[in-house]
Amino acid sequence: MDTTRLGVMPEPIYSKEGECELSFKPITLESLPEIAPFLYRQTYRTCDFSIGGIYMWVDYFGYEYCICHDTLFIKGGEENNLQNTAFAIPVGALKLPDAIQLLGTYCSRNNVPLILSAVPEPAALEIQRLYNCPVTELPDWGDYLYNATDLATLVGHRFNKKRNRVNKFKNTYPDFEFEAIAPKNLPEIIGFFDAYMRDYQKDSPLFAYEESKVLQVLHEYGELNFEGCALRVSGKIVAFSVGEVIGDTLIVHIEKARKEIVGAYEAVNMLYAAYMTQRFPLVRFINREDDAGDPGLREAKLSYNPETILKKYNIALDNPLR
Repeated sequence: MDTTRLGVMPEPIYSKEGECELSFKPITLESLPEIAPFLYRQTYRTCDFSIGGIYMWVDYFGYEYCICHDTLFIKGGEENNLQNTAFAIPVGALKLPDAIQLLGTYCSRNNVPLILSAVPEPAALEIQRLYNCPVTELPDWGDYLYNATDLATLVGHRFNKKRNRVNKFKNTYPDFEFEAIAPKNLPEIIGFFDAYMRDYQKDSPLFAYEESKVLQVLHEYGELNFEGCALRVSGKIVAFSVGEVIGDTLIVHIEKARKEIVGAYEAVNMLYAAYMTQRFPLVRFINREDDAGDPGLREAKLSYNPETILKKYNIALDNPLR
């Protein structure tokens, strides 16, 4: 991508009588059913366009939303600088140039720069072509995308170490059980996670935020369109995974396991992938989200041989009305 030229937007379209203007409001549990249909229609495969990717980070990024002309607009903090207001790529009925023009009008009226954040690569290429604009890659926020069959089977030399860890788990704990998350086992899973938070505390505000949202998701699980599974050893929960399906992609939002249970992470990863690909035969890919710049997490995600990393970009458009 060419990152040297300054992008200048065409003249923004001001709302005429009868046309809607962008007016943002907070994203809440009650607003998710209104937002969800737009997410199910887009095809970017990045976690930013999923209920979990938005709702679990709503307080961290300060996300708000607006629906205008059958198109979803989301506003929040810039990915690498929360102090800056930024916008997600609009998704819905409007063509991208028309949606960006509406954002330009909003930014002009509110005297804020027009910054698009966490822009998926296909949209970044289109915007660059339209506006000759500079783009900045966000290397810490790219999503790891895997072939679903690879993770569900661990077949082949590339997965020898992972497969061996799963086999060691099965041999060490032959009484293991794997089950879907349901109302009857949710209290046990919440109890497991309470203990997990106490035992594996980290001195990190980001970690603390993420853990608080995992707990919130578990308490609100029945109201979210998520699919999860739990792993037991000797009758006790030792791991669980939670995700959601968007089109042909399973997005894994949560994966937690007891570290002292040998192979628990590898086992829950494989068993969950196998369960979900059987339950949703159209799933071809599994998105295990970004590494947030954490070296250990990056190494772990790369060790599963991703099909690709879904790059994301920041784009600052020069708004002529500011």
